[in-house]
Amino acid sequence: MFVRPLGLDASYEIMQVLEEAAQVEVKIGVQFAARELVLESTESAAEVEQAVMAAVSDESGVLTLTDDKGRKVLVPAGKLAYVEIGPETATRRVGFAAS
Repeated sequence: MFVRPLGLDASYEIMQVLEEAAQVEVKIGVQFAARELVLESTESAAEVEQAVMAAVSDESGVLTLTDDKGRKVLVPAGKLAYVEIGPETATRRVGFAAS
């Protein structure tokens, strides 16, 4: 079996796919709830922050986020205790790399 090495164009396309598949970990604290909500979102950190700011600015606002599996999470803005937005990371790492 002959395996053709990837050219520069193919490896560039792979890098674009990996960059587009970046995820952000979001932790949401809800008032009077013992546990926080944790989800992985495919939205950028800026988009998540914008959604939080829009929900909090409205009196009857609802924070709506979609996780990486397509499920929606809705939290009334009046019940938010905190929202922690993690750094954007690649979805999956293949192989071994030095940290």
